[in-house]
Amino acid sequence: MEPLTTSCPLKYSVPKARVFVVFLSMVLCTTILCLLQLSFFKPKIKDFYSFEVKDSRGRIISLEKYRGKATLVVNVASYCQYTDKNYIALQELHREFGPSHFTVLAFPCNQFGESEPSSSQEIESFAKGNYGVTFPVFHKIKILGSEADPAFKFLIDSSKKEPRWNFWKYLVNPEGKVVKFWRPEEPIESIKPEVTSLIRQIIMKKREDL
Repeated sequence: MEPLTTSCPLKYSVPKARVFVVFLSMVLCTTILCLLQLSFFKPKIKDFYSFEVKDSRGRIISLEKYRGKATLVVNVASYCQYTDKNYIALQELHREFGPSHFTVLAFPCNQFGESEPSSSQEIESFAKGNYGVTFPVFHKIKILGSEADPAFKFLIDSSKKEPRWNFWKYLVNPEGKVVKFWRPEEPIESIKPEVTSLIRQIIMKKREDL
């Protein structure tokens, strides 16, 4: 009769072992699924050209069209102490280096001294009529605070420099990364060497790809 006493523990230990194995398998499968989701759905690191903005008429424009160029992004204003000097200098820069390998992109903003009160189309007409600008003037945006335009916020976050006034300038390389910035009072001559260097790199790369 003694063997009967040893069979009872074995009878109940088998179901418990199976439950443990099933539970362990479920945990393992859940972990693998989570890792796969992180791998496949990990958000892509954005660059400046991956954003969309609006033109002066409110139409959606992809900045992807400027990829491969050196780009100078500027927050502009029509009624500022720096307006004349900067618009003239920016147009000269665009005429000298653009449009094949370089462009200026202007983003009107009214957050500094309320010096850009007009509508987006009026701002574009003002810039073209008074300074003959041939570079794009986009829809008026906010660049500070919770309503900041995502593309401009990217420039600020990348450079760690937030504009304190109108006509701050951010130089973006052909890959969409910010490489330098300038304050409104800095002369255009300080920008030219950096633009020239980027354009030289673009031309050399195109030659290598031929």
